[in-house]
Amino acid sequence: MSDDNPHSTNGSPGRSWLDKLKLTFTGEPQSKQDLVEVITEAEQRELIDPQTREMIEGVIGVNEMRVRDIMIPRAQMTTIDIEQNVEEFLPVMLESAHSRFPVISEDKDHIEGILLAKDLLSYAFNPEREFQLRDILRPAVIVPESKRVDVLLKEFRQQRYHMAIVVDEYGGVSGLVTIEDILEIIVGEIEDEYDTEEDGTDDIRPLNKSTYSVKALTPVEEFNSFFETSFSEEEADTIGGIVLKAFGHMPSTNDEITIGDIQFKITHSDKRRLVQLKVSVPSLE
Repeated sequence: MSDDNPHSTNGSPGRSWLDKLKLTFTGEPQSKQDLVEVITEAEQRELIDPQTREMIEGVIGVNEMRVRDIMIPRAQMTTIDIEQNVEEFLPVMLESAHSRFPVISEDKDHIEGILLAKDLLSYAFNPEREFQLRDILRPAVIVPESKRVDVLLKEFRQQRYHMAIVVDEYGGVSGLVTIEDILEIIVGEIEDEYDTEEDGTDDIRPLNKSTYSVKALTPVEEFNSFFETSFSEEEADTIGGIVLKAFGHMPSTNDEITIGDIQFKITHSDKRRLVQLKVSVPSLE
């Protein structure tokens, strides 16, 4: 059989899901919301599966985000002091199970470089080799809080680095971001053998000093305990239920509402449920 019939569209087994998706367009989308609706319709017609739809929406969402929205805050950075010896910093590395560590001097505003755990292997198998931490540091990549996440992802791929130090407008270190943080927005949380589900605080993840990423299924009791709020547990079991009742209808992604003095933004939802929220609380400063 020949493949010289590219214009045939009836029953073609080799047509990709993207080709099928194009057939669902009744007109070009005029906004991102229109595009999301087209993608949702494609899922309902079973042209794409739910996971594909979520990934496409994740890519669309990344385009609107800044590094400050996804960075690991300064307070949660696991760092190594340039003056520490192996015996002092190795337990920190093992406990965190990370592969890259900012190395500092004085404080977190003074980044000397990045230590890759794998760079220690050559010393482990050659104990006679003199070890100097400064000699094996990789250069630290610095990015501003305001940098677009999609632009940073492109740079991660092109320049082949996996971590960047985030600074504020005054040059102070405000956090760090990794390529995994960006990919999780697109494909969902990336878990490995070191991740556990025992700690409920994973439902609430700080983004910066006054903003948090919160799972919609976080129990109201847990939310109240963390934020020192007093939402009614009789009104709803989860914080997503509280937010849904406040809206009075099923909100869309990026919709916002303020309850009391706390602002809720829907960062992930579908036609049936809320998935992820961004919670902004009054700054204590």
